[in-house]
Amino acid sequence: TESKHRRCGGDLKTRSTELGSAVTGSSLTAVLPASTTGKKIIVLSGETRKELAKQAKVTKEERRAQIDERHKYLISRLADGIGLSEQQVEAAIISDDKFQLIEQFFALNGLKKLLFFYQDVWQQKSNASLRSDGSTNSLLQKKLFITMGSTENFIGTCAFFLRTSDKVITASNVSQEVNFGIFDCTNGNILQGLEFFLSQIMIPALKSQQNWGAVKEGLKNSQIQDFLYSVDKFVDTLSLSRQNIEDKIQLTKVDIDIYVSNLQNPSDYITAG
Repeated sequence: TESKHRRCGGDLKTRSTELGSAVTGSSLTAVLPASTTGKKIIVLSGETRKELAKQAKVTKEERRAQIDERHKYLISRLADGIGLSEQQVEAAIISDDKFQLIEQFFALNGLKKLLFFYQDVWQQKSNASLRSDGSTNSLLQKKLFITMGSTENFIGTCAFFLRTSDKVITASNVSQEVNFGIFDCTNGNILQGLEFFLSQIMIPALKSQQNWGAVKEGLKNSQIQDFLYSVDKFVDTLSLSRQNIEDKIQLTKVDIDIYVSNLQNPSDYITAG
C-alpha cells in the first residue's frame, strides 16, 4: 500500500508540474535516454498534449478576462505601430509567458519600461510530427512577444512603452503617463535604425516642443539650443560612422590557429604582441 501511495503521489506531482508549466506558457517534454547517436528524443503523450492544451486555453481565457482599458491602450498603440490588427496583438499578449510584466509595469513604482519585439523567430509548425531523430518541422515566422531586452537577439522591430512617473497606471491616466515609441532595426541594422529614430522622430519632436518644464522660453533658451545642437552633431557622426562601416570596412574571418600554434613560452607571446 505504501508503495502504491508513493507511486500515486509521484504521478500527481508530475501532473501538477505539467499543468504549472502550461500556465506559465513554457513547454513540457518527457526526455527518453539518449540513443546510440547521442541524440535525445522528445516525446509527449497524446493525453499530456491534450491536458496542456486544455490548461493553456483556460489560462488564455483568464488573461483575456483581465484585459481592461489600460491593456486596450497598449494593444491599440502596438497595432498601429507594428501594422497588426488589435485582435492579433491581443492574441499574442495573452499567449505570452511574460504576460505578468504588463501588471508590473502598471503597478505603483513599477517597471519603467515595457518592451515588445516583433521579428522572425523559429516556430514549430502546428501540424508538425515528431521525426525519428527527435526533430520537428519548423520555420521562420514573425512573432510579437514581450521581452526584457537582455536575452533575445534584436533583429527586427522594438515597440516600447516608457513611464513618466511612479504613479499607478490607471485607465484614466495611461495616455498621459505612458509614452510609446517604435525602434525599427529590420535585418539587425541597429545603427541605421537608431539614426532614423533620432533624425526622423526624436529631433523633430524635440524641436517642436513648447513646454520644457522649469526652463523658461523653451527653444530660445541657450541651454536648450546647445542640447539640440549636440543631438544634431551626434546624429551626423552616427550617420558618417555607419556609412564608413558599410562602404569601407570589410571584416573577414581569421583563422587564429595559424598565429598561435607555434607559441610555446611567454617570450613567444611577448614577441607576437
